[in-house]
Amino acid sequence: MRRGERAAAPGSRLGWLDALRGIAAMAVVAHHFEVLKLIPGGAAIADHFDLGFYGVMAFFIVSGYIIPASLERRGDVRAFWIGRILRIYPALIVTMLFAELVLPHDYQVLTFDGYGHDKLWLAGNGLMLSDVLGVVNGLSIMWTLTYEMLFYFFVSSLFAFAWHRRSAPIAVGSAAIALVLGVLIPSWSLQSSLDAIRNLVLASVVVVVMGVFCMLSGNAALARTGGLLLGGLGLLLVFTNGRTTAYETFTIFATMFAGTVVYRAQHGQIERIEAWLSVGFVVVSGALVGPMYNRGAMANATSTFTWSAWTTAYLAAWASFGGFFLLRNRRWPRPLVWLGAVSYSAYLLHWAVKKFLLWRLGWDSHHYPDKLAAMPVVERWAWVLGYVAVLLVVCWVVYRLVELPFQNLGRRLTAAANRRWPPQSLQEPAPVPAQSSGTGTTAEPALVAAGASTGGQQ
Repeated sequence: MRRGERAAAPGSRLGWLDALRGIAAMAVVAHHFEVLKLIPGGAAIADHFDLGFYGVMAFFIVSGYIIPASLERRGDVRAFWIGRILRIYPALIVTMLFAELVLPHDYQVLTFDGYGHDKLWLAGNGLMLSDVLGVVNGLSIMWTLTYEMLFYFFVSSLFAFAWHRRSAPIAVGSAAIALVLGVLIPSWSLQSSLDAIRNLVLASVVVVVMGVFCMLSGNAALARTGGLLLGGLGLLLVFTNGRTTAYETFTIFATMFAGTVVYRAQHGQIERIEAWLSVGFVVVSGALVGPMYNRGAMANATSTFTWSAWTTAYLAAWASFGGFFLLRNRRWPRPLVWLGAVSYSAYLLHWAVKKFLLWRLGWDSHHYPDKLAAMPVVERWAWVLGYVAVLLVVCWVVYRLVELPFQNLGRRLTAAANRRWPPQSLQEPAPVPAQSSGTGTTAEPALVAAGASTGGQQ
């Protein structure tokens, strides 16, 4: 996205991605605002459909579709990592500063519990791996960013070794692990004590810093070393120290790589039959692990508390992606495309903005849905729409003043680094046909900019 651009144009090939992200973001917002409690029969709906999980999975599919594509179109892991770092961290830091400096204790959304060790908390959250390091998430919604970061590890590692076209077997393998070993792979096995957590976090800091440095070097051999470090650490953590159950962890990665499979099939990089079978297996597996595992005490370990809520939300996310994909050549409403552009800020800020409004109104931060439900219908929904309006204004400001400037800075830094230290080619960038499956010419800046971060729920 060049300076002055806001998002993919409504009629562009990427407008459908922004529109889907916008809807996913609003689903997460509605989930955390507990909107279902405000409609008749909403509690029964929530028992069988989880709005937040739907939004999360839709975001993960979109990330899987677009993130590897943006890396391969660049053909440069340095540009990828500079872009990702300056895409994710600035808005996150602004959100945390807003919460810390503005919100009072009773309405706080930051969690500072680092077992009494601020440096441990800062390191785990700074790596954005807190969910697999045994460190409390600084923002509860950051749990999904852990899986986004791990996906970056895996994607850049695969690219460094020219294994990035193997998305289909990786997606199927991850889904099979979720299906067969869903509750057998241990969680939190590397954090038997505070000393063990401290050592794990310290070691992870060293590995990640070294790995990212190697990726930024522009040297092909060092990039492969970085790939071993980042990919190896990611595999170790997800197989031994996941915060959640293995069936959720590996379903997430299967879903993201299945999104990549769709992209590869669309652009003729793999056979359509391979893509259909791979994505179909992932979808069936993701739906089955709900009734197989997401019950009782196991359900309490995930963000979705009944198997039916898990399964229906998961299937709905894929149905939404499929529907939007089929309509990708249509002209999308400008508000939906704009909503997708600010979706990352909406994901980060919606909880803090909600608490800020509740604080200013003097409402209890935990029982406000009951207060709203007791209001007349018109007044109730006026309040909800007012919250959404305030949130979107704040998100627009952060997007314009924080996200866009740092994205532009990332492009300038990449250009300067490439002039000073020209990167060695790891392999030729994957060719994308100018006309494929009825789509228009691919615009590289728009494709790269579309790789936005996932949103999250609980």
